Amino acid sequence: MQELHTGDVFAVCSAFALHGTPVSAEPFGNGHINDTFRVRTQDADGQATEYILQRINTSIFRDPLAVMRNIRAVTEHVAQRIRARGGDALRQTLTVVSARDGAPCHFDPDGGCWRADLMITDSVSHDTADSPEMFESAARTFGEFFMDLDDFPADQLAETIPLFHNTPNRLRQFEEAVARDAAGRAQGVQREIADVRAFAGETGYLTDRLVDGRLPLRVTHNDTKLNNILFDSRTNEGLCVIDLDTVMPGLTAYDFGDAIRVGGNTADEGDPDISHVSISIPNFTAFARGFLSAVHGVITDEETASLVMGAKLMTWECASRFLADYLNGDVYFKIHYPTQNLDRARNQIALVQDIDRHQAQLEAIIESVLREVRGEKD
Repeated sequence: MQELHTGDVFAVCSAFALHGTPVSAEPFGNGHINDTFRVRTQDADGQATEYILQRINTSIFRDPLAVMRNIRAVTEHVAQRIRARGGDALRQTLTVVSARDGAPCHFDPDGGCWRADLMITDSVSHDTADSPEMFESAARTFGEFFMDLDDFPADQLAETIPLFHNTPNRLRQFEEAVARDAAGRAQGVQREIADVRAFAGETGYLTDRLVDGRLPLRVTHNDTKLNNILFDSRTNEGLCVIDLDTVMPGLTAYDFGDAIRVGGNTADEGDPDISHVSISIPNFTAFARGFLSAVHGVITDEETASLVMGAKLMTWECASRFLADYLNGDVYFKIHYPTQNLDRARNQIALVQDIDRHQAQLEAIIESVLREVRGEKD
């Protein structure tokens, strides 16, 4: 996407119903998908308001209007639930600022698509959890988001990235990349290819149970990394779920599993030294406690039983995607050195293997935590 200057951003601001006149605009955050700016306005009385203005990456989100319709519907629903229990909806959920024509986004003359949100002040984000307690707080925030959307009909949301967490489809894409071998690299990664294939027989676990009705379709976030939670900068408690581009119909196990894939790894997902990689039992337990404390009154027994498989399959999915991209010549994920996608794949392979080794222990933790949050005695 073309580089933007302050004047360009101010011009876009005029399309939105902002309070006051823009006085500053600066790049914000470290995201790799959308162009993000922090905009400050001032009204005639000198009152300042801050907004987040983003240009949506339409090469990834091909139907940005559908993305924004999803986000506006979900955040308005969540805001109603927050207000009903006496909470602060302006801080505990995103507030979409409509374009002046009432639309949830604005298309500029060059075809770019923009959105604006009120900035949530006195908040911070973290890329990694400093402690299991922080991870538990994040889990509780994701769980509250889940609960606020429990009565929202998932089938009313568009599927913004079709088959995003459909693991049988990811297996098909992986096998196509192996067969195509576009970058001529397959011969050198036969062990990694075999490691990914070792879990092929399990890839239908979640999707099969969705089809036969054992797992209910939910409204899910689908990208539950720790840095998609804002924490209160004063209390460091989880405050608000952000980055809602992938909010769409999905399974509870997707959100639980993706959070464990990132926050439950004892290493960063890009660490090339796989000896550092394992499943953190303290972090897994903390996330299970935080999440289940929020959702245990709604989540079904079958969903509970699927959570560890969610962690396993979401990790496998990323391993297959990183390795497929390496075989394809690094055309999707940004890299900073030639073997970065291979290192990422090896990292995720090591983690899925460790989850597999500890699967019975992790399932026992889920059962124990569920009894704990329900107040049941062993």
